[in-house]
Amino acid sequence: MCHPLRVEISDQLNALQSAGERLAVAAQSAGLGASVPSCPGWTVRDLLFHTSAVHRWAAAAVREARLQPPPNVGGDPLRDAEHRPPDDELVGWFADGHTSLVKTLRDAPADVECWSFLTATSPLSFWVRRQTHETTVHRVDAELAARELTPIDPAVAVDGIDELLTGFAPLTHWNLHSEQARTMSVQTTDVAAAWHLTIGTEPVVSERVDENCGADAALRGTATQVYLALWNRTSFDTPDSAGDAELLGKWPELLRVRWSR
Repeated sequence: MCHPLRVEISDQLNALQSAGERLAVAAQSAGLGASVPSCPGWTVRDLLFHTSAVHRWAAAAVREARLQPPPNVGGDPLRDAEHRPPDDELVGWFADGHTSLVKTLRDAPADVECWSFLTATSPLSFWVRRQTHETTVHRVDAELAARELTPIDPAVAVDGIDELLTGFAPLTHWNLHSEQARTMSVQTTDVAAAWHLTIGTEPVVSERVDENCGADAALRGTATQVYLALWNRTSFDTPDSAGDAELLGKWPELLRVRWSR
C-alpha cells in the first residue's frame, strides 16, 4: 500500500480559481439557455446558479466557522429558482461568489474549526479540496455545453479521483453496493496512482495501492480520462475498461454524488 496523496493547499486553490474563471468563460460561450449534456434537464443558467450557491454555502461554513452545515438555499436550481438573479446579472453574480470563496479559503487560518463531511487532515483542507473538484467538474459541464472541453491538470485529476474513491465511495448512504462481493481496480497511466475497491453489502473499502492488482473489473487510462469517467462526465469507453461489464455499466447509477438525498 502506498502513502496518501499529498497535494498542497496552495496548488488546489490555484486550480479552484482557474476552474471558476474557465467555467464563467464557457458559460458565456455556450449561452445561459444551452442544455448541459452531462446534467440532464439542466441549462447553463441552472449550472451557474447551482455552482455559485454551493460556493456561497462553502464560504459561509469556513468564514463563519460554523459547526453545523449552513442553509443551502440555491443548491437545487429547479426547486430554488426564485432565488436566482436575472439573466443579465447571473454571470457576474457567479464570478463574485467564486472570488469570495477563493479569498475566504486563502485567508482562513490553517487551524480553522468548522463543519465538514469527509475525512481530511483539517477542515480547511477538506473545503479547499471539495470546492476544487466541485468547481472543476462543473467547469467541465459548462465546457461540454459549449463544446470546447479544455485540459485538466493531471495532478488535479488524480486528487479528484482519490476524493471520489476514498472519500465519497465508502459513505454508507451512497448506492455503491453489491449483493455479491466484487472488486474493482482503477489506475492512471500518466501519473503513478492506483486504487483497489471492494464492493459488497457493507460500506465500500477503498485503498490506494502501489500498482494495479487483480480485480473483477478494471479501469485504466490517463488521469483526465479516469477522472471524467468516474465523475460520470464521459463514458467508461474512453479509458480502457475490462472485466465485470455489469459493474462497469452500472457505475453511473451506483455512485453519483448528489446535492441532496
